[in-house]
Amino acid sequence: MRSSEDREDSELLPANRPRSPSRSSYDSDDSGLSVDSILEEQKYNAATNETLGLPQEMRYHDEEGGEAGSNEALHTKASSSRSRRLLWLVVLLCCGGWVVAFVLFITQGRADYRTATDELQSDNSGSFSDGTSSGKPLTLQQVLSGVFLPRGHAISWVAGPDGEDGLLIERGEDDEAGYLRINDIRQDGKVNRVLMQKPTVGVDGRTIKPSATRPSPDLKKVLIISNQEKNWRHSFTASYWIFDVETQTAEPLDPNNIDGRVQLALWSPKSDAIAFVRDNNLYLRKLSSERVVPITKDGGEQLFYGVPDWVYEEEVFSGNSVTWWSEDGSQIAFIRTNESAVPEFPVQYFLSRPSGKKPQPGLENYPEVREIKYPKAGAPNPFVNLQFYDVEQGEVFSVDTPDDFDDDDRLIIEVIWAAKGKVLVRTTNRESDILKVFLVDTESRESKLIRIQDISELDGGWVEPTQSVRFIPADPDKGRPFDGYLDTVVHEGYDHLAYFTPLDNPEPIMLTSGEWEVVDAPTAVDLTRGLVYFIATKEAPTERHLYRVRLDGSDLTPLTDTSQPGYYSVSFSDGAGYALLSYQGPSIPWQSIISTEGEKTTTLRIIEDNTDLSKLVAQYALPTENYQNITIDGFTLQVVERRPPHFNPARKYPVLFHLYGGPGSQTVDRRFNVDFQSYVAASLGYIVVTVDGRGTGFIGRAARCIIRGNIGHYEAIDQIATAKNWAQKPYVDESRMAIWGWSYGGFMTLKTLEQDAGETFQYGMAVAPVTDWRFYDSVYTERYMHTPQHNPTGYDNTSISDMAALHNNVRFLVIHGASDDNVHIQNTLTLIDKLDLASVQNYDVHFYPDSDHSIFFHNAHTMVYERLASWLVNAFNGEWHRTANPVPDESMLRRLAKRVWPGFAH
Repeated sequence: MRSSEDREDSELLPANRPRSPSRSSYDSDDSGLSVDSILEEQKYNAATNETLGLPQEMRYHDEEGGEAGSNEALHTKASSSRSRRLLWLVVLLCCGGWVVAFVLFITQGRADYRTATDELQSDNSGSFSDGTSSGKPLTLQQVLSGVFLPRGHAISWVAGPDGEDGLLIERGEDDEAGYLRINDIRQDGKVNRVLMQKPTVGVDGRTIKPSATRPSPDLKKVLIISNQEKNWRHSFTASYWIFDVETQTAEPLDPNNIDGRVQLALWSPKSDAIAFVRDNNLYLRKLSSERVVPITKDGGEQLFYGVPDWVYEEEVFSGNSVTWWSEDGSQIAFIRTNESAVPEFPVQYFLSRPSGKKPQPGLENYPEVREIKYPKAGAPNPFVNLQFYDVEQGEVFSVDTPDDFDDDDRLIIEVIWAAKGKVLVRTTNRESDILKVFLVDTESRESKLIRIQDISELDGGWVEPTQSVRFIPADPDKGRPFDGYLDTVVHEGYDHLAYFTPLDNPEPIMLTSGEWEVVDAPTAVDLTRGLVYFIATKEAPTERHLYRVRLDGSDLTPLTDTSQPGYYSVSFSDGAGYALLSYQGPSIPWQSIISTEGEKTTTLRIIEDNTDLSKLVAQYALPTENYQNITIDGFTLQVVERRPPHFNPARKYPVLFHLYGGPGSQTVDRRFNVDFQSYVAASLGYIVVTVDGRGTGFIGRAARCIIRGNIGHYEAIDQIATAKNWAQKPYVDESRMAIWGWSYGGFMTLKTLEQDAGETFQYGMAVAPVTDWRFYDSVYTERYMHTPQHNPTGYDNTSISDMAALHNNVRFLVIHGASDDNVHIQNTLTLIDKLDLASVQNYDVHFYPDSDHSIFFHNAHTMVYERLASWLVNAFNGEWHRTANPVPDESMLRRLAKRVWPGFAH
């Protein structure tokens, strides 16, 4: 499960473990809504209407202007008498007068807003990120098309054949400079060597255009990937070609099966062979011949070798590979996955055929059905075990681990080659609360359990399936007499960095400690100087700064400016002497290449300053972000409030709460972002509030682990308590409060509405929600809920089941992709059935055919957000108080006119 707003580059994706790689920019074909002859005031007022096709009166109007959608007006019924018609005519004329008065109020009153806002900021104890109070209105199309996304560059660092540090790979279209080249940061980025001169290469009459490239470690060959076809979130199949740098020619990876679809291909560390997967079998191609050696032969629909199945790809490795070369290239470790006991779930496609297969004549009008091996909570899991291949002997073997979990209770979450012939293997039980670390010796073919930890006894929590262990080789000359490894462990209630040495020592040297957490640590290790680099939340849970510490735990030093709020990410060169440092907010993002060789970092080059974005932002009216804390039941939680550009504390504003809320996730952070929430605040004029409640990440294990076994309960309490706090603020209209989220956020929207029962929130919008955790995948769900067999009461409590409580809300909206392979449509259909059985009608539902969890098929992504915006406008304008046959697209004046003149049509 992925978060809908976790900003994973190209999609507003639903997810369960938010990640934040660099985001790229997109050109927009939106010409804007303005016309030069129209005044700026008129553009601002009309922005929402033109973008969404909504009549002006459907937009939010403040109460001071005389809210047109008052309850009395909404519930008045027409009379057939002449006197009642005359009365309606008077009302119509009055409404016309009100419209004129309201326009005058908006255009004449705006000059006072900026002063009022400044006074409020100076008196508020929270931390503000400045918006822009003047400028053009932000449009929804601009947000969705990505014109406000910062430009970002992803650098592929590469180690030189002789151990050189500071080399990076660059791709371009300049034939003179070379299409694929190695640049040397040590020499001011000069071209070190050209790998591919041209962006295409011919092979047996075919023109191959790379979609991706993978240079060999010795930089003499390049693995070219072309014709990619997506499978699941991370996996794909493609054609692979071996390109020779010296001759600038290419050959197929498998000359005897040129058209075979390859799932994965990995270079040997010695550059002399490639391991690859096709049709779920693992193969070896040595470059010394064209012969391809099958390592496994029985792979297929039930058995996977070297690549993960759906649930391991989605919930454990977040990638398409479970194959690992040893450092000397003599052995390959890989996971064998047996799915034969896993039940299938059918996903239907009504308009497309993802398989690419043409139906037989007469069967064109039947949907394509894809049967997915999908283990739901409590159902059989795939069986996984680690196997090895000896390259020289051509032998596949496994090493017995007698202290490991049973096959039906084992998750392999990480595999790391350590010293020669030794492998570190991290496993957990099915419910992810007992961690075991094994040291496997592939030469003696023996194993040893070197560490075990019962997390449920420690703090009642769970083990996240991260892959961040780093092997540290022995070097007596540098004070490291034994091999060791770095890992993230729970220390005094927080996630911290630990150094285990020797390898089988269960007691670590703690490198960090305190009431803050390391994030995916370590980021890099400088073995020469004995330094460990990592990102952490030491300054604040919403920030990320770069630090370094010595392997003995001394000299913890920040390497970014901690005197100002900041959110940084970093990508290090192989030797950790250089790095791409990315500042992601709260101001306009930038990127620089830095050197870490001195006591302090040195900026070598700014490679992106987003000047164009800075100029663009200055032209638009954007919301102000107010960061603050709220304490609930003794836990300090992070909150951000987005206020409209012309915020006036004397007005009454509707409030939209936006949340994700999944375990260990984070939505409130200091990254620069112009998203749907920004649009709602800036152009619809509503306040948007986000609170990361209990269960979310980076505020300590106590707050995170309290939700285990009953997810949704404490999270909903925190949303409701925060909403009640906001409802008491003088500038908030407590009668117009809504909440929305996607994926886990969709579940939390419904759970909050259910728990609140209309007392605080009147409206909600849930996209792709889980409605019963028995329907979601086992690996994710059981980590936080145990199995349904172990915790049946917890599953009953977390399901959306109180239809009477949902009925107490004014109205709610549910949206789902009909071909969602992640959160199945079964969730929403089950909810609808419960609503029908309870005769609940105060909801709207919309399905998007052939769309998966991200809802993109056939313009669906744009339509989702347009529907959310228009539905929200109708909610805050009072339209959904019309429980009898609401008509959202018909203007109020038109309805009044029809009551006066029944024959009125235009």
